[in-house]
Amino acid sequence: MPTLRIPAALKYYVENQSETDLPASSVTELLAALAARYPSVKFHLLGSDGKLRRHFTVFVNGENIRELNGLETALKPEDKVILLASAAGG
Repeated sequence: MPTLRIPAALKYYVENQSETDLPASSVTELLAALAARYPSVKFHLLGSDGKLRRHFTVFVNGENIRELNGLETALKPEDKVILLASAAGG
């Protein structure tokens, strides 16, 4: 199963886990599996349209999914996925 690294900003909603293994064959499936396992994270992670909120960036094995196949990027069991939350301030 792919391993998902979870940003500190979301750890509260995923029982303080910093990473978890989830069954998925694409990034979309991985995020859906995370929301299914931890329902309280769904609001913070996904918009009302079910898509990933703009302030999150996803990397698969160190590559931004925007440079791959977006949310439809295929995953293999050994893949490492990092979910990053953008920080704002000034």
